[in-house]
Amino acid sequence: MADGIPAISAGGFLSRTAAFLILTVCALLEAGGDALARKGMHAATSTGRLALYICAAAVLFAYGWLVNRPPWSFGSLLGVYVVLFFVVAQLLGVLVFGDRVTLPILAGGSLIVAGGLVITLWR
Repeated sequence: MADGIPAISAGGFLSRTAAFLILTVCALLEAGGDALARKGMHAATSTGRLALYICAAAVLFAYGWLVNRPPWSFGSLLGVYVVLFFVVAQLLGVLVFGDRVTLPILAGGSLIVAGGLVITLWR
C-alpha cells in the first residue's frame, strides 16, 4: 500500500494488457497536460490562462503519480511509452491545434517506433 491506497496489482504482478493500458493513460495525461499548458499560453484572459495552467498542473501531477504507482521497472517499459507518447502527442497536435503531420515527422516517428520495438523486444 502506497499513499494509503491499495496496490494496483495483486502480488506485485501486472499483466501486459494492464501495463499497456496504464501506459496509454499516462501518455494521454502527459501529452494532455502539455496541451493544456500550451492552450494556457495563448488564452485570451488572465483568468482563462490561470485556469488552464491549474488544470495542466493537475493533469501532469496525475501523470506523475500514475506512472510511478505500478510495481514496474519503468526503464524496461520506456520503449513502449515513448511510442505511445509520440502517437498521442501527434494526435493531439492534429485534433486540438490543427498541426499537420509532415514527412519529417513521419520519418522521425518511424524511427521512434523502430527504437521502441528494439527496446521492447530485444532480449
